[in-house]
Amino acid sequence: MKRDLDLQRNILFYVEDDFEPGDFAYCEISIDTYDAKVVEEHCSLLIQAGYINSADRRSHSIEMDGIYVGNLTNAGYDFFDKIRQDTIWNKTKDIIVKKGLPLIPQTIGKIASAIIESTVEGVTSAILKNNGIG
Repeated sequence: MKRDLDLQRNILFYVEDDFEPGDFAYCEISIDTYDAKVVEEHCSLLIQAGYINSADRRSHSIEMDGIYVGNLTNAGYDFFDKIRQDTIWNKTKDIIVKKGLPLIPQTIGKIASAIIESTVEGVTSAILKNNGIG
């Protein structure tokens, strides 16, 4: 299996949207076009990275298995917030590919942070140049 960071990002979206606060149960993860075992392995990778709390494979019935994860961790929210926007995510991947850098969470986080920081500096400069917002 190859690690699929697009799938990991989709899992983070799914967990954020579907996890019920204060719920000690788990939410079922099902992502179209991905095999359940591949999703489960990527959930495990997100746990190892410290981005989600826990994962478990539980049987609901004889016919159906579910993949479950706990909520995002603080580090998971921080990482996810950096790559949430499609424009930042796509720019980040483009830079990494063009520069031949490893497509790993640490590189993704640093590149995404640099893109965000550059954007913030541009906005700040524009605000200061125009003597405020407006």
